[in-house]
Amino acid sequence: MPAAAQPRRVRTNRLVRKLAVVGTGAAVLALPIIGATAASAATPTAATVSTTPAGYPNNLDGWIRESLAIMAEKKIPGTYNGIYRNIMRESSGNPSAINLWDSNAAKGIPSKGLLQVIDPTFNAYHVAGTSFNVYDPVANITAACNYAAARYGSIDNVFGAY
Repeated sequence: MPAAAQPRRVRTNRLVRKLAVVGTGAAVLALPIIGATAASAATPTAATVSTTPAGYPNNLDGWIRESLAIMAEKKIPGTYNGIYRNIMRESSGNPSAINLWDSNAAKGIPSKGLLQVIDPTFNAYHVAGTSFNVYDPVANITAACNYAAARYGSIDNVFGAY
């Protein structure tokens, strides 16, 4: 069929999709505002707010901040961003992560926790005042940062497997 005789495509589908996306985005943005009026009257209780024994939020942000406080006391260098970057690469923020496939695992000493520390390294660089459990997020971060400081100057200088 010649080009002049072809029916013209209607572009309403693209317009409809854009309107749907804009409408959905507006609804998503409005939800916190609408819900904020009801939620602001609620008072948090101990059951709804989970914290570490030291009072930090019991989540990745709190674990890093608590580790940084301990590191400052012990003069172990490192920054929030350096720790966070390495955690995301090593465990994606999972404190129960364990590597069962690399060379350490083949030797029977798998890497564990947020910063994937092997038991001998954890024990050698354990920081007093933290748990002796390699899966404890604060102990894992602090020991790994202590090791990185001894080996690389700081966790901030680690950009790959260490």
